[in-house]
Order: sequence, then C-alpha cells, then structure tokens
Amino acid sequence: MKKLFLGLAALIAVAGIGLWQFSGSAKAAPQVTFTSLDGHRFTTEDLRGKVFLVKFWATSCVTCVQQMPDTIEAYNEYSDQGYEVIAVTMDYDPPEYVRNFAASRQLPFTVAMDTSGEIAKAFDDVKLTPTAYLVDKQGRVIKRYLGNYDKVAFRKTVERALAG
Repeated sequence: MKKLFLGLAALIAVAGIGLWQFSGSAKAAPQVTFTSLDGHRFTTEDLRGKVFLVKFWATSCVTCVQQMPDTIEAYNEYSDQGYEVIAVTMDYDPPEYVRNFAASRQLPFTVAMDTSGEIAKAFDDVKLTPTAYLVDKQGRVIKRYLGNYDKVAFRKTVERALAG
C-alpha cells in the first residue's frame, strides 16, 4: 500500500511538472535586490519600463543547461528592444561553478547569485529549476514557466509585452 501511495504521489508530481507553463495573474513582481556576478546591485523597480525574465536555474540542472542556448538567443534578439534576462542561481549552487559556467558559455545577460535564498523565497518560494517569471514593463508578472516551455509561444508573449 505504501508503494502504491508513493507511486501515485510521484505520478501526481510528474503530471504537475508536466504542465510546464502556468498563466500569471498579472500580479506585481516582488521587490527584490539582485547582485550580479560583478557585484552590481539593482532591484526589480530599477527594471521598470523593460520586459524582463527572472530565470531560476542551477548548474546541476540538466534542463536549465539545455535551455541556456535558447535563453541566449532570445536575449540577443530582443535586448535592443528593452528585454532583459536575470538568471538567478539557487542558493545551493557553488559560486565557482556559476562563475565558470557563465564564463565558459559567455552568457550575455545578467547572472545573479541568490546565496541566501531570499530572491527565490520572494518569487513564490521557488524550489524547482528551471522556473522563470516574465515581467512586463509595468512590473507585473505576466507568465510563470516551470521546466520546458513552448519556445514559439514564449517569444510571442515577449513580443506582445515589448509592444505594450
């Protein structure tokens, strides 16, 4: 019976994660302070007027690593239109791994380390990676993504947000 319960719980968890994309209710993004790898500090309020993606990831997360080329491509395509990416590492990710990853992949966007876990906690207490929040120019979360996502739909959502 215990095995059946555990199996059912695992199936429910996988099904929940399989819903990859969740609609946001356009609530305000939490006010947090990010610190980039080079020590630059900025807040979500500083990003007002831009569309930005707050992407929680880890160097040990296979899906996160697989998504990085797409994240780079979208950033390169839309950054000149006011699109930003803040790739926030989880508190368990060793800083030297993060620095090596960012340097070896030549990440063109901001990488911020959440060493205390406060940023993840402010964003709905993020525990699973990758989890990302797309924020509009008014500072409202318009979409939350968990795991893999439809790249075409993502780009259309970014384009609509940039046009708005």
